[in-house]
Amino acid sequence: MMDLTPEEMKRYTRHILLPEIGTDGQRKLKASSILVIGGGGLGSPVALYLAATGVGRIGLVDADIVQYSNLQRQVLYGMESLGKLKVEMARQRMLDINSEIQVDVYNELFTLDNALHIADTYDVIIDCSDNFSTRYLSNDLCVLTGKPNIYGAISRFEGQASVFYAKEGPCYRCLFPEPPPPDIRRSIANAGVLGVLPGTIGTIQVTEALKFIMGIGEPLIGRLLIYDALDMTFECVKLRKNPKCKICGEHPEITELIDREEYGGGNEWNEDKNLI
Repeated sequence: MMDLTPEEMKRYTRHILLPEIGTDGQRKLKASSILVIGGGGLGSPVALYLAATGVGRIGLVDADIVQYSNLQRQVLYGMESLGKLKVEMARQRMLDINSEIQVDVYNELFTLDNALHIADTYDVIIDCSDNFSTRYLSNDLCVLTGKPNIYGAISRFEGQASVFYAKEGPCYRCLFPEPPPPDIRRSIANAGVLGVLPGTIGTIQVTEALKFIMGIGEPLIGRLLIYDALDMTFECVKLRKNPKCKICGEHPEITELIDREEYGGGNEWNEDKNLI
């Protein structure tokens, strides 16, 4: 593992004081690499806290520009970011928080053509995407390559989080074998979202990623955390691996990444990607 500089020892003092982390845990974070898929509502707190906590290399995939409607919840960006590439604005902000990390950005959609190439050198994938095709793609990639998939999703006043890691538990397809019908997908995409909700779910995703890298605590593998902001309740549902799962089951049908059309089409179910 990489050594910590005197400056890093100062920066991460509050981490190092925790016996569960210490210098060894912080060195693991410095040596780790995490890919964040999506720089929107969930990707904003995820990127900020990954940078602040000292993850050595962070990748961010997003093809959008910053729009005025983003500013209600996408806290990576400000008024000066409007009309500019999200990934470039995100990198500037992350390096302003912590200039000692490496931030690699990919101004492109995460697709069948580039997913394996982009994700190849990262230890952990955090799925902050805003559409079902990307969620299934990230899940399948993680199952096929043995990487953990830190999942999060939000809509209206509710959010979900889990760690899908097929080596030790179920994957996303075990829970959701197929995407919902087109009318349900469009309804979800246009439902709106409470501005602070992605902060709650995004920080949970970061927490799970850090725990996984450092090997501490109990990860959300085999559990789905459900949050309701209106009731201020958390519910944890146990999940089991589906032996008939198409990709991680006993007799998998999916042995390579498949085209998004097989998930029911492209982005037509997500008419305003910036809602998430």
